[in-house]
Amino acid sequence: MSDLPPPGAWASPSTARNREPILRALKPRLPSRGLVLEIAAGAGEHAVYNAALLPDLQWRPTDGDAEALASIAAWRDHAGLPNLLAPLRLDASDPDAWPVERADAVVNINMIHISPWSATQGLMAGAGRLLPSGGVLFLYGPYLEADVETAPSNLAFDQSLRRRNPAWGIRRLDEVAALAAAHGLALSERIAMPANNLSLIFRKA
Repeated sequence: MSDLPPPGAWASPSTARNREPILRALKPRLPSRGLVLEIAAGAGEHAVYNAALLPDLQWRPTDGDAEALASIAAWRDHAGLPNLLAPLRLDASDPDAWPVERADAVVNINMIHISPWSATQGLMAGAGRLLPSGGVLFLYGPYLEADVETAPSNLAFDQSLRRRNPAWGIRRLDEVAALAAAHGLALSERIAMPANNLSLIFRKA
């Protein structure tokens, strides 16, 4: 499969850079078989890359944006992977309306800081309801941490996000973890990633 985007698909240089380290963090923490639900899959590049390298897992990409869904569908048609399921429209902030009944793992890459807090609230509520005992919620992105100096690049990024939309911004890790815990999801691992990002592993109690 070529990395060049097919007609109708988006491509991101940052995805090309971070997809390998993300998969290295993600792969050993996923079940050997089952359904992975990706919330806010964006262009669909992570979905195609991960599904290709995790053939024993079914990968269900979702997004709330019609153009993103079209990009995901274009990548899916181009890749022709039997385990990459058709994308579904899903609003993270409205978990009661999610068109999915269950998932063995939930993956969310680079959404929490580029969405209102209500999207994170919905993500935790939905994941807490769908996941089985021991099921994994995997988050990737930048976070603000108590007693950890924030990189200047992340401070500048946070300011730029808030200028674009006052409801956006890099979230505090302790607040995200507390919200997750309220839905039965315990933070079990914090993994430092390139470019001052983190992978966070939550497990359903």
